[in-house]
Amino acid sequence: MPKYLLIMRGTDESNAAMMADIDEMMTRTRRFIEETVRAGVLLAAEGLDDPAKGVVVDFSGGTPVVTDGPYGETKELFGGFFLLDVASQQEAVEWAKRVPAAAGSKIEVRRVPGEDEVPQAGE
Repeated sequence: MPKYLLIMRGTDESNAAMMADIDEMMTRTRRFIEETVRAGVLLAAEGLDDPAKGVVVDFSGGTPVVTDGPYGETKELFGGFFLLDVASQQEAVEWAKRVPAAAGSKIEVRRVPGEDEVPQAGE
């Protein structure tokens, strides 16, 4: 079965709304994770630390430049993910609709290509 990555993306505003009621959000998220485990589709799930604690390695120039977070130009932040093993994109979308998310958040659904689909050197 194909794998799909449900990427949690939020803005400063949606992240603040989530943090305002973090206990309820964590309860809802644990419930969602339990549902995906019972359905046998969850492969992995992780949330990410505060973007202010991260760095960006920028390859725009000849030499990589490392910049500490937060990132002034960022409109949406990648906050975490769920990796699901489901039969189709539509099934992944149905799960994405059930992810607990604050108003203004988005869930991006992306298929993870299988090993046989990744281009090999010389192809």
